[in-house]
Amino acid sequence: MTLKGWRFILNRALIIPQRYVFGLLGLFALANSFTMRVCLSVAIVKMVSYVPSGAHIIGETCPDTSIGSNPVTNTTVVVNNRELYDWDEETQGLLLSAFYYGYVVTHLPGGLLAEKFGGKWTLGLSLLCTSLSTILTPLVVGLWGGVGLFCMRVLSGLGEGPVTPAFVLLMARWVPPSERSRFGAMIFGGAQIGNIVGPYISGLLLADGGDWANVFYVFGGLGVIWFLFFTVLCYSTPNSHPFISDAERNYLNVNVAASGLHKKLDPVPFKAIVRSPQLWVLVIAAVGHDWGYFTMITDLPKYFSDVLKFNIKETGLMAALPYIAMYIFSFIFASFCDFCIRRKWHSITTGRKIYTTVSSTIPAIFIILASYSGCDRIEAVGLFIASMAFMGGFYSSVKINAMDIAPNYAGTCSAFVNGLAAVSGIITPYMVGLLTPDQTIQQWRTAFWTIFAVLVGTNIIYLVWGSGEQQWWDDVDKHGYPPKWKHGPLKKRSEDTEKKVVYPKHDHSPISDD
Repeated sequence: MTLKGWRFILNRALIIPQRYVFGLLGLFALANSFTMRVCLSVAIVKMVSYVPSGAHIIGETCPDTSIGSNPVTNTTVVVNNRELYDWDEETQGLLLSAFYYGYVVTHLPGGLLAEKFGGKWTLGLSLLCTSLSTILTPLVVGLWGGVGLFCMRVLSGLGEGPVTPAFVLLMARWVPPSERSRFGAMIFGGAQIGNIVGPYISGLLLADGGDWANVFYVFGGLGVIWFLFFTVLCYSTPNSHPFISDAERNYLNVNVAASGLHKKLDPVPFKAIVRSPQLWVLVIAAVGHDWGYFTMITDLPKYFSDVLKFNIKETGLMAALPYIAMYIFSFIFASFCDFCIRRKWHSITTGRKIYTTVSSTIPAIFIILASYSGCDRIEAVGLFIASMAFMGGFYSSVKINAMDIAPNYAGTCSAFVNGLAAVSGIITPYMVGLLTPDQTIQQWRTAFWTIFAVLVGTNIIYLVWGSGEQQWWDDVDKHGYPPKWKHGPLKKRSEDTEKKVVYPKHDHSPISDD
């Protein structure tokens, strides 16, 4: 049978729209990427030997009521033929932040590669790199200890850096504006699946003396399996997809605004991007959210284990519950946001500002309340669950805002935003380690107040200057240059092409530096 014949059969057999296949595999991709990102947060509890401090600790400490708790009392214990390490809180904070050293570096290169070569292979190969480095982590740690772990976590971060910009670019090519909040919740909500499955499965694998290496083998292996399915079923654009239906292809060509869907894009307009207030405001909002979010996913298991004294199995379950709430509420917020935009009850800009506030200020309040709940486990867990539930509004606001302001260069802009915001992942684990050397409630309360200040402060800035409108530099042919633009043309054109350019809304032509 000819290729044309196979495509005809697939067009008839695959009744599921291909953008939903992309969305489903995207969900699994983000889920697996986050299991590999957060698995160390639980595993490190079993990698470190416990050394009771003889110093007097000032501040509240909770009683250890875990059944059968038996802390290790020396630094040379070997469990399952693996040495336990005497890493103090500061060292643990450095190791937990190591992932983000690599994660920050590859955001912008990943976005540029995605725009040049397509999001499919940029995304697929990036996650394959993270999966393989995760599988190799126990071997490297056995050889070089903490130094080896730090290097492997940096390598894992290097692999995951391009994931968000590649996905934002793919969504800009595949998802119409009226469906973006739902797809954003579906795909990026996969992060919450990872935050749920990662700690819970890790807790089960580590319970009853389980080998911590199994955590890395399981989640790294799942990443390799995902890569095989993704390379067969997903493509960079609808027009390059070999078995998408004609009806869906036509629908997306009509309703998706990204010019890159139909033609080769001009070079990235960096000199306009770095001068865009709307993009810098988005960076600030993303920094605020990531400051709170990364602290939760990285350090919450330690809080449950070291402060509230849950055992390892309970820690995995308790650390998963807040993300179950976040995942459910992300769909509720996303559906309502899309509904309101379709009904024109509010603009895209207003919607982004509403849900940025929902995902920043309200969680900040609940985090502070949790810090004052003392040793009341039920109250503390309930408040953390409420905090993360409202943080689900993030996927209807800051996470997809780059697609609104720059659908053509969404990969680069998302990389710029997420790369700078991810610096929070470097700072927060190390900061928490410094602020909580004795793991007392009073010390943790200081860390939580820092989160509160950052979340609320960055939210206020976004409310004043944030935008959900396409910026002029994303499509100069459509919007023209602003009246006060004095930095030369963004693209090189022939004289004939320049004469045909239309500058709507005003009569100003671009002013050259010459």
